[in-house]
Amino acid sequence: MHDIPPYDVVIAGAGPVGLFLACELRLFHLSVLVLEQAEDPAAPLKRLPFGMRGLSVPSVEAFYRRGLLDALTAQSPLVPAAQAGRQARRPGGHFAGIPFFAEHIDESRWVYRLPGPAASGMATTMEQIETVLAARAAATGVALRRGIGVTSFEQSDHAVTIHTAGETFRACWLVGCDGGRSTVRKLGGFEFPGTDPEFTGYSVEVELADPDRLPPGRHYTPSGMYNHQAPGVIAMVDFDGGAFHRSRPITLDHVQAVLRRISGTDLVVNALRQATSWTDRASQATAYRSGRVLLAGDAAHIHSPLGGQGLNLGLGDAMNLGWKLASVQRGHMPEALLDSYFAERHRVGAQVLDWSRAQVGVMRPSASSRALEAILRDLIETPDGATYFAERVWGTGLRYPLGTGHPLVGRSVPDFTLDDGTRVGQQLRSGKGLLLDFGAGAPLRVFARRWPGPLMYLTADATGSLGLAAVLVRPDGVVAWASDGRPDEAELDSICIRWFGEGRAI
Repeated sequence: MHDIPPYDVVIAGAGPVGLFLACELRLFHLSVLVLEQAEDPAAPLKRLPFGMRGLSVPSVEAFYRRGLLDALTAQSPLVPAAQAGRQARRPGGHFAGIPFFAEHIDESRWVYRLPGPAASGMATTMEQIETVLAARAAATGVALRRGIGVTSFEQSDHAVTIHTAGETFRACWLVGCDGGRSTVRKLGGFEFPGTDPEFTGYSVEVELADPDRLPPGRHYTPSGMYNHQAPGVIAMVDFDGGAFHRSRPITLDHVQAVLRRISGTDLVVNALRQATSWTDRASQATAYRSGRVLLAGDAAHIHSPLGGQGLNLGLGDAMNLGWKLASVQRGHMPEALLDSYFAERHRVGAQVLDWSRAQVGVMRPSASSRALEAILRDLIETPDGATYFAERVWGTGLRYPLGTGHPLVGRSVPDFTLDDGTRVGQQLRSGKGLLLDFGAGAPLRVFARRWPGPLMYLTADATGSLGLAAVLVRPDGVVAWASDGRPDEAELDSICIRWFGEGRAI
């Protein structure tokens, strides 16, 4: 007989991914401790201008489905993307700085997407995201310890013992959400192959002696790329093989030298207010689990910030992992369920890494890259091109390979309006799955009685049901099964067992 650890899960890292995962686990009443190396959550780089983050549609859906979207919108100094700007050509996003525009996007191709509170992405800041998630974590009983980092750990068949500089903790599971230089990943011996950097990127806020000499917007030059956003906010890419990143302090003289080289001017920098560097190094863990240790977010995958997909990728990891780890810890599902976390999310991560690498290929200061850029600019101005890039950047094309059944399976559930006036997204706040009945009738009601714990059974008027008779939705909002006609109860039963065990309450 083994001792029961005091915590179900210890999470290393109190960034957005760690906090979101902690909140997910608390939905299922797991005891959760979050350890964070930094003593103070506040940091200038989490605020505007460098802290701005674009949330993709799946990320906005995640906040909405957990009842956090209103708080995030209220806190944000920015606005939802769908409301931003009144330009004749409303930007929809970009690929390597090549913009695509809303008027070219054919949203009618997204048959299973419905208008609603989470129908578009939004812009906010890292500070606001962490503020909202930290408040939810505290309200739900997450234990959060700051100024404490993991120094080592060992695991057995039943528990993980986690050591810090001054204390030791025991848990059934340890999840590393501790960033691109993850201590948990390194201590756990996870393989982390990838590609070396080609450039050092800089985000700086400066005071220029003559700012009008540096044209606004994004510009490719024979030496690299710069993007000037007034007043004095500049992003630069210097194709030096990543040599400068974290090698020495970023000084005013260095920023001035790089800016002069890339812009081809003799600009004078009077003051350097903020500066940070980054690279296009791209790596991904070959496994997201080793025994009782798991990885999520940047601990599992890193890439350049081009296109702003890193945060969204990590939030998707947390949404996918939370209910699965809770189901396993509660004993309702075998540990094999965690294999689906890796199978679903590693594939998505690999696609994002390649998306980042492709953008670097367009940005290189070479004649071939400029020729490729010209072709992409032509393509992205077409409905087919703009819609494709929007699907990738906005995340509307996300689909997990859950089988060869209905085309909705593996996709995000449409935000149907139910008979009582509520929407499906609101019904997911409890963390339970949903069995939606759009007219399948008595057999489905009888079937649903077998699943009173992990599933809610809901009926709705057939109006606006997109021709569906019934839909089975996982706790993360992903459709596990759908039918346009009379449900095959044997098939539905096997799928429920696959995702919800034997119907016991979580």
